[in-house]
Parts: sequence; structure tokens; C-alpha cells
Amino acid sequence: MTTLENRPNTALLVVDVQNGVVEGTHERDAVVANIASLVERARAEGVPVVWVRHSGEQLVRGSDRWLIVPELSPGDAEPLVEKHYADSFEETTLEEVLAGLGVGRLILAGAQTDECIRSTLHGAFVRGYDATLVGDAHTTEDQTAWGAPPPALVIAHTNLYWSYHTAPGRTAGTVETKAVDFGPAS
Repeated sequence: MTTLENRPNTALLVVDVQNGVVEGTHERDAVVANIASLVERARAEGVPVVWVRHSGEQLVRGSDRWLIVPELSPGDAEPLVEKHYADSFEETTLEEVLAGLGVGRLILAGAQTDECIRSTLHGAFVRGYDATLVGDAHTTEDQTAWGAPPPALVIAHTNLYWSYHTAPGRTAGTVETKAVDFGPAS
């Protein structure tokens, strides 16, 4: 029940599934396969797939590290939003793209859990979107050397807290790939 008016549609938002982002991440191949499955289902159901790609010092535009992984291919008509900050809405065209598609509900997958996924989830939620995280379709790298928990625990914790996230007029939650419902915003 998004708080955005005249936004009944759902979109799959695929964030930063780029060579240099998912290289060496926790369960990379399984997560990418789950995202590929979601993309295929969304396309088959006529649900918009919106891609987000990060660029910066470590992900130089045009480099191999910047490219979306070879297992995934944005369709010619599918929007691809370029970003420079963790929150996919920050100084990007994402809001305009979603408004143009009448989207009020996002199904979110990608990388990295503890940075761009969390930031984008919260960015969407505070902007009035319903935001569902696909619990087995996001990943992160090992940051234990800097005091973070191991990747599996970062992912599990994010799935847990997003399952119980609430705010007036919006829905949040976490589902597994096989349980994703691309139905309209409620």
C-alpha cells in the first residue's frame, strides 16, 4: 500500500550486479542464478526490470569491473540507471524512471548487502515505496578484517530486520526467490 499516488505497478530492481562488485562475494553464483530467475519471471509476467549500475574509483566507467556480470543482460528496452552513491535514488534518474512506469512497489535484488542494498531499501521506503528484499538474491563480500560480521551473518541480519520493518502506509518484507509475487502494489 505505497504512499505514492497512482503508482499501482511493481518493478524488479537489480542493483550493482557488476563484475567488480560481486567478484568474490558470498555464494556469488547461487545469488546471480536467483537474480537471473527473477529477471526471467519478471519479463514473462510483463513486470518492468530496472537495472542500476555503480561507477566510481573502483568501478571505472567502461572497464570490465564496471560491466554487469555476463550471466545477466539488461534488455534493450529496460531502463539502466547509473549511480555514484550507495542509495540508488541519490542524484540519479531512478525516481523519474519509476514514476514513468507507475511503480509504487519494488522487489529488490543485487549487491552489496551492507552498502547499496540497505541504502536503496531505506531510500525507497522513505520516499514512499513498498520495498521487498529477495532474501536469497543479494550478497556481499567479506568485511571481517574491518570488524564486520561474516557475510552470511550480514545477509541473515539484513533479511531479519527487513522482514519486520514497518512504517505508516508502506509495506516491507523479505521473501525467497521462489516466493516472489510480482503482483501490484497493495
